[in-house]
Amino acid sequence: MYTTGTAFLEALQEAGVSYIFANLGSDHPSIIESLAIAEQENRKLPTLITCPHEFVALSAAHGYAQSTGQPQAVMVHVECGTQNLGGAIHNASRSRVPVLIFAGSSPYTQENELLGSRNEFIHWIQDVFDQRGIVRGYTKYDNEIRTGANVKQLVHRSLQFAKSDPMGPVYLMGPREVMEEETKPVTLQKELWEPISPGAIAPNQIEGLITDLLSAKKPLIITSYLGRNTEAVAELVRLSERLAIPVMESVPHHMNFPSDHPMHCGSYWNIQKQVDLLEEADLVLVLDSDVPWVPTKNKPSDSATIYYIDVDPLKEEMPLWYIQSKRFFKADSYTALQQINECLTKIGTIDQEMVSKRWSDYSNYNYRLKLERRRAEKTENGEITPEYLTACVRELMDENTIVLNEGITNYGVISNHIEAKVPGSYFGSGAGSLGWNGGAAIGMKLAHPDKTVISLTGDGSYLFSIPSTVHWMAKRYNTPFLTVIYNNQGWKAPKHSTLGVHPHGVANQTNNFFVNFDSPANYAEIAAAAGDAHAITVKHRSDLKEALNEGLKQVKEGRSAVIDVYIPHVYSEENEITFSKELVK
Repeated sequence: MYTTGTAFLEALQEAGVSYIFANLGSDHPSIIESLAIAEQENRKLPTLITCPHEFVALSAAHGYAQSTGQPQAVMVHVECGTQNLGGAIHNASRSRVPVLIFAGSSPYTQENELLGSRNEFIHWIQDVFDQRGIVRGYTKYDNEIRTGANVKQLVHRSLQFAKSDPMGPVYLMGPREVMEEETKPVTLQKELWEPISPGAIAPNQIEGLITDLLSAKKPLIITSYLGRNTEAVAELVRLSERLAIPVMESVPHHMNFPSDHPMHCGSYWNIQKQVDLLEEADLVLVLDSDVPWVPTKNKPSDSATIYYIDVDPLKEEMPLWYIQSKRFFKADSYTALQQINECLTKIGTIDQEMVSKRWSDYSNYNYRLKLERRRAEKTENGEITPEYLTACVRELMDENTIVLNEGITNYGVISNHIEAKVPGSYFGSGAGSLGWNGGAAIGMKLAHPDKTVISLTGDGSYLFSIPSTVHWMAKRYNTPFLTVIYNNQGWKAPKHSTLGVHPHGVANQTNNFFVNFDSPANYAEIAAAAGDAHAITVKHRSDLKEALNEGLKQVKEGRSAVIDVYIPHVYSEENEITFSKELVK
């Protein structure tokens, strides 16, 4: 029979979905049967990737979509599997990643009235009043498939939502009887279901922005995820060079601006001090950044003029969010930058003397910042610092490398010292639920099998990634990648948070924050046991480079590798790059 399940799978194929990351259950017989028939008949449908945990399944779809812009599908088991998506649905939502999630639901008949009627005890236990409500706070669209007659329309509509800015996850559910229902094939015109066209700055408002840009003496650009569209990076470089505007990155989770460009002036993450360039700026142009600064510690001056450009400038899903911006533009940054650059091309009254002076000042800042980093990468006592470890990883990279950063308390160190230069070569989760790194690495390797994927993670976020599932999948589906664990033997983030609120409290006085993992597990061996990964633990600086090189060699030969590197303990003092006025002197 040609069933709703068959039509659903065909719709995914027609929409360009390559993979279904699936954790199957009693609600999926129609899907399983349709896939088996298609394989027997040699008909093309999306490839099903078996995922022993739903969090990893959605993280893998996240990574694939993040690096390609193409949404993939995730299939989970009724409300239990939906809940097991856990923080991954938060990550996909906050990172604006397009993905379609499908879950079955318990059958709605119990006396064999329809094919697929209840025949297992869990069909009563797993029946809930509002399954879709579990994820409604994180999805752009949710619906229930009620008939095979319009299932293709629902799939295409869902993906239209997912791919339209602001992008995000969508959720469909279908009872077993409906998915088993015999239906008739439907042919749709894919081009009629394209995402909504990107927005632009209104023509009558761009003139004020251009006027303020040209009159500013110390302008500054801040971004976090402009590089999600790799073409936008070139337009940002063009604007920065035209007016000698320095660029800083706040918690970057894409490669937004080349690190070796003279106007690149670093990145920051939860920095507990004022960034001088931000404080001194008389105009700040924010492009694609949910949190361009944390105002309790670091913010522009009250006299600065701020412009904000984003696909979601109201942050409609964030109950508390505001900045004092002169104008908010709901626009695609790539389109907006094209508009700005085109306007500047037509203007012949740019103050070239002021531009030249800025270029000299900020090039000098860039140079001294790099010197500061190189000094931080050196240590006299022989320990492996996060800065030194990142520098060693940097030596492994080439233009064919993708780096993932889930270093958390070392996030800022990694983003500054990894020095990404190529658009599409660097990613963070863009959100706050830890563990994205493992599944995302699989997704990115599936999307780019010719590239080397390196995942940099803290020991806490490594455990959150469910490494047994990750490395079983990596071996089965031939997606080898290199994991480097920044192992400080605990969770440092809660310590930072406690000190931020109670700097002179008892926890600080007694140095007891309840966050250490002593004695830590043998993290690398988890991957070895689950997926035959090359596993090694490094505790001495003299062993580090050899271990990293061997790990990379193993990955290039088709085997994942996990290098567990001991860095200073969670309770030890930390080193941070200081953004100081000394850098521009």
